Amino acid sequence: MSLLSGFVKQRAAERRAQFKKALIHFEAKIGGELFGQVPADHRREFFCLDQHTWVWHEEWTDANGQRQVVTTRYDVRPQGVLKSQGPMQYQPLTREEARNLLRAVRMYRERVGSEYDRMLGHST
Repeated sequence: MSLLSGFVKQRAAERRAQFKKALIHFEAKIGGELFGQVPADHRREFFCLDQHTWVWHEEWTDANGQRQVVTTRYDVRPQGVLKSQGPMQYQPLTREEARNLLRAVRMYRERVGSEYDRMLGHST
């Protein structure tokens, strides 16, 4: 492989990675608004990281002026869904948590799909 073709392939891979990152940020913003408007001093995101991973992330300033950050990662496995928050070990979801996650995933897919359709000019 020539130096030029290696450079071109590397640049193409970098562009694909940047594009994927931009899509995740776009979808995370939509996901963060699924359950209502995000207050001005909050950051809330919900997104599909990959085929088996969903992430819920929130940041806000509490009443004492301290910045709070909570990230919950959901790993979808053949035997069920496991969640992890911060340094905690993975734990299975309760039945209620599983129902809520399924509801959120369905809403996410519907909203993200309709946003892409709107952007592409597809009528629904």
